[in-house]
Formats: sequence, structure tokens, C-alpha cells
Amino acid sequence: MDKAQVKQTILEEISKTEASIEHYKELTKPISPNDAIGRVSRMDAINNKSVNEASLRQAEIKLNNLKRVWSKIDDTDFGICLKCKQQIPVGRILIRPESLLCVNCAR
Repeated sequence: MDKAQVKQTILEEISKTEASIEHYKELTKPISPNDAIGRVSRMDAINNKSVNEASLRQAEIKLNNLKRVWSKIDDTDFGICLKCKQQIPVGRILIRPESLLCVNCAR
């Protein structure tokens, strides 16, 4: 396994996820009732806000998982599936660095 490439991928994903979290936080700010955007537009804004809040929660979960993986990258069992104890393919780690399970166990 090329640990340098995996480390770089994890750091890039952490950076992108942190940027996404900041973006979603901006989009999920409360909608002021004083804004004259109309009833239908306000309902659309509230709906969009709830979709963005769900995306924010997912991004925060992903960031936590990435940080957990990053803290274990130098462990001897890094890249080992938590469930079946088999080696997780490097391709999966590069695509989903926050993965702690192999493809079969993640299903």
C-alpha cells in the first residue's frame, strides 16, 4: 500500500470536507421573517434550508470519520476491515478514505 498517496488523499478530503461544512453552515443560517421574499419563496427557502442541514450533518459525519482514519493511519492494522479483518483494497481507500469496512462488509 502506498501510504504517502493515501495520506495525501485523506488530507485533501479533510480539506474539501471542511470547506463544504463552512459552505453548508452559511446556507443553513436562519431565514429572517422580515425578508420580503413572498410566501412561496419563503417555503422554498425553508425547504432548501432543511436539505442543506441534512447535507451539513452528512459532511460533519464524514469529517469525523476522516479524522478518525487519519489518527490511525500509522497503526499496523490500518487498511484492515473492522468486520472481516481482511485487507481493504487500496482503490477503495483512495476513493472513500473514510471507509473502515471492505466493499463486501459495507453492503
